Amino acid sequence: MLIRELREADWPRVAEIYEQGIAGRNATFETEAPSWEAWDGAHLPRHRLVAEEAGRALGWAALSPVSERCCYRGVAENSIYVAEEARGRGVGQALLERLVADAEADGIWTIQTGIFPENELSIRLHERCGFRVVGVRERLGQLDGEWRDVVLMERRLADPAQ
Repeated sequence: MLIRELREADWPRVAEIYEQGIAGRNATFETEAPSWEAWDGAHLPRHRLVAEEAGRALGWAALSPVSERCCYRGVAENSIYVAEEARGRGVGQALLERLVADAEADGIWTIQTGIFPENELSIRLHERCGFRVVGVRERLGQLDGEWRDVVLMERRLADPAQ
């Protein structure tokens, strides 16, 4: 398995993997994958990865800024999705470990994520990669007319002054 930079040419397969996560109703409040242009504009250019094997994307991970305010320049939110047929093979962990390492090398001191409590596999993956539960945001939003809670997790550098 190769972890590399996600490119625009990857978008059709990346969107397909995203749609699989959306269909499961435990990965995101989104109900359809955005266009490449919308996705591209919402994510940090230097922090987009795809895992591939034999030329086929198995999963993707990316960071988006949490705010445009300069005081939050080192804080980002991660997204990670693994294709149904590749789950349980270490793809998510490989992507998240690389995303974290690249982010820290680039001066990002906090990576946060919001995960539905029902998505226990994602919560455990994030814990294995050094994230901790900060709290639960109760009834944060509605999906399919039902209120959903979101577990807020974060990973911080030991010394953000580095």
